[in-house]
Amino acid sequence: MHAADTPTDTDTDVDLGPVDYLVVEFPSDARFDGSALAHLRDLVERDVVRVLDLAFVRRDADAVVGIDIADLDLDGDLDVTLFAEAASGLIGDDDLAEAGRILKPGHAAAIVVYENRWAAPFAAALRRTGAELVASGRIAIEDIVAVLDENDN
Repeated sequence: MHAADTPTDTDTDVDLGPVDYLVVEFPSDARFDGSALAHLRDLVERDVVRVLDLAFVRRDADAVVGIDIADLDLDGDLDVTLFAEAASGLIGDDDLAEAGRILKPGHAAAIVVYENRWAAPFAAALRRTGAELVASGRIAIEDIVAVLDENDN
């Protein structure tokens, strides 16, 4: 997703937290055991995040193909209804194609767009004061680990 594709919120009465996305690649021989989805479901149930969109794609030799969550061969008894209903429309065909282009042939990806619900009251309070988000980003985990390791020495 491009930043321009992310919904903006200029209405100070809307209680919306920051919206992020992830694209997670799975190798062709990956076994979908559902454990990551179980953790995501826990975050949703605790109102930490709200899944706005969840899509799965696979890159074949010639094309990027969408995968329905119901067609995933998940181990265990995970109820995927919550995720099957996550279709806000924020992930478009262009996003699926872009995600597919970065995948290795034969690999699949999960694309999740989620609202950080924990931050919604904080963000709404800031908007009511006229504050605007002027920058955001994410620090790569490898960089954090490297600094922490360096500080331990």
